[in-house]
Amino acid sequence: QVQLVESGGGLVQAGGSLRLSCAASGRTFSGYSMGWFRQAPGQEREFVATVSRSGGSTVYADSVKGRFTITRDNSKNTVYLQMNSLKPEDTAVYYCAATLSILARIDSLYDSWGQGTQVTVSS
Repeated sequence: QVQLVESGGGLVQAGGSLRLSCAASGRTFSGYSMGWFRQAPGQEREFVATVSRSGGSTVYADSVKGRFTITRDNSKNTVYLQMNSLKPEDTAVYYCAATLSILARIDSLYDSWGQGTQVTVSS
């Protein structure tokens, strides 16, 4: 498994931007596809975005497509989530996760998780 630590969350006004980072340590980072998920209070965890091992392919949830961008830097063992045009409904705890599957959207396919970082978008 790989150890993951998220950072970059915070409070932002609607329409603003945040960039989340997830630093990985342990096993070879480039061997994993990486994903971002989020969980709002009282709701189930939901898929946000995923990026392939090389960074060349990405998949997004419809709710964030065109606003969020997932990237990775394998030289820094880090995956990012750039979030633009934020909306109050984006408020959630955001988690990064690692999987040996390819561009997985299902959380049960991920076997390493970070502790999460809170994102709050005010209206």
